[in-house]
Amino acid sequence: MQPAQRAIVNTSAQYVRTIINILLSLYSTRLVLDALGKGDFGIFQLVGGVVAMLGFLTNALVITTQRHLSYAHGRGDKDELRRVFANSLMLHLILGGFLVLILALSTPWIIGFLEIDSGRIETAQKVFLITLATLFLSFLVAPFRALFIARENIIYISCIDVLDGVLKVAFVVLFLSLFPDRLLTYALLISSLMLFNLCAFSIYARIHYGETTLCPSRKELSYPIMRRIVGFAGWTTYSMGCIIARNQGTAVVLNKVFLNTLINAAYGIALQINGAAIFVSQAIINALSPQIIKAEGGGDRRRMLELAEHTSKYAFLLLLMATAPLIAEMDQVLDFWLGSGRYPAETPLFCRVILIAAICDQLTIGLGVANQAIGKIRNYSLVINTIKVLTLPVLLFLLWSDVPLNVTMWAYAAIEFVGAMIRLPFLHFTAGLSIPKFLRNVFLSVSVPCLTILAVCVLMTHVGLFPFRFLVTLAASALAGGLATWFWSCGASERATILSFIHK
Repeated sequence: MQPAQRAIVNTSAQYVRTIINILLSLYSTRLVLDALGKGDFGIFQLVGGVVAMLGFLTNALVITTQRHLSYAHGRGDKDELRRVFANSLMLHLILGGFLVLILALSTPWIIGFLEIDSGRIETAQKVFLITLATLFLSFLVAPFRALFIARENIIYISCIDVLDGVLKVAFVVLFLSLFPDRLLTYALLISSLMLFNLCAFSIYARIHYGETTLCPSRKELSYPIMRRIVGFAGWTTYSMGCIIARNQGTAVVLNKVFLNTLINAAYGIALQINGAAIFVSQAIINALSPQIIKAEGGGDRRRMLELAEHTSKYAFLLLLMATAPLIAEMDQVLDFWLGSGRYPAETPLFCRVILIAAICDQLTIGLGVANQAIGKIRNYSLVINTIKVLTLPVLLFLLWSDVPLNVTMWAYAAIEFVGAMIRLPFLHFTAGLSIPKFLRNVFLSVSVPCLTILAVCVLMTHVGLFPFRFLVTLAASALAGGLATWFWSCGASERATILSFIHK
C-alpha cells in the first residue's frame, strides 16, 4: 500500500474506532452506574482518578518510543530497531514498577485522605490496589502500542480498541451481577481487559515484527539509548504537563477570582466539547506522524517538511469543518445537549474561545511533529509549551484589573495563536523550513475553504431559527468546505490518490 493510501486507511480506521468507542462508552457508563449505584460508582471514579492522573506519563512514553522506532525504521537499521524496543520495554517495566510500588506503599494515606464512607474504606483500598495493577499493565502495553504506530498498523490498534469496548459492555452485562461486591468485581474486570490488551499486542508483535522482544537480554540493553529515550520522554512529559497546567490552572484562576463553582462548570463543559472535537484532526496527525519521522530518519528532510505541511493543512481543515458550525450554533447545541437554561451563562463563551484556540493551534501542528522527528525536543518544549503556561498569569492579571470576562478569555486564544506562529521561525532555524513556502502551501491553501465554511455558517444563522438547525449548518458547511478543499486545497497528486483509493 502506498504511504498516501495508508494514511487515508489509518485515518478512516481511527474515525470508525472513535465513533464506536464513544457510543460504547456512553452505554457502558450507564450500565455501570445502574449496576454499582451512585455511591460505588463515585468511589471508583475517585480512586481511579488518582491513578488516571498519571495517564499522561504513558502517553509521553508512547510518543517517545514511537518517535525512536519510526526514526530507526526510516534509517533501515534493524539492529537499532531491536535495541530501541528492548530498552524502551525495560524502561517501561522499571518506571511502571517504581510508581506502582510507591503508590501501593502510600495506599493507607491516599485512601485516608479521600472522603469515603467508613464502611467502604477496605473495599476502596482493594480497588485502589487493583487499579495500580491496571496502571502497571498499561505501562507494559505502551511500547507495543508505540511499535504498532511506528509500523503504521493503526487498523489492528483500532480493532483491539473496539473489541476492548465491546468486551467491557459484555462483561458488565454478563458478570457484574454474579458477584456480591460489584465494585470489586468491576475493578477486576477492567484490570483483566488491560491484560487482554497486553496479550493481544505482544503476541501479534512477537509473531509479525522481528524487532519485538518479550524479555530483553543484557546484550540488547544500552545505557546511551536509555538515556536518550529518558531525556526525550522527560521533555515530552514537560510539554504535556504545561498543557495540563494551563487547562487545570485556568479552572483554579476562574474559581479564585469569581469565588464559585458555576464558572468551573461552564469551563468544564467547554473542555469536554473540545476533547470530543479534537479527535477529528488528531486522526490525521496520528496517521502521518510515523511517515514524517521515517522520512527524517531516512535523511529526506524535504519530504519530512512536505508531510508536515500536509499534516497542518488537513488537520486545520478537518477541525474547522467540525467546529465552525458548533461555534456558530453553540447556544442551540448546548440547549439540545444539556437543556435550555440548565448550564451556566458563561458556557457558550468558554466553548467558542477554546474551540477557536484549538483551530489556531492546528495551523502549524505538523511542525510540532517535524520537531519530534529531528529530535530537538528540549528547546522546543521550553519555548512553545512554556508560552501556554503564560496564559495563567495573563488571565489572572486581566481579571484582577477588572477587564470583562468576555474580553479576558480571548487572551486565551491569542496566546495559543502566538504559540502556533512561533513554530515557524523555530523550525526555520532548526530544520531549514522555508517560511514563505509554508505560508503559501498551508495558509494560502486553506484560505478559500476557511472563508467558504465561515460564510456558510454565518448565512445559516441568519435564515431563521428552527429545530435542529445546527445539524443543517453542520451538513452545509461540511459540503461547502469539502468542495472548496477539493478544488482549491488538494493538489493534483492528492486528488489522484483519493480517487484511486475510492476506486479500489
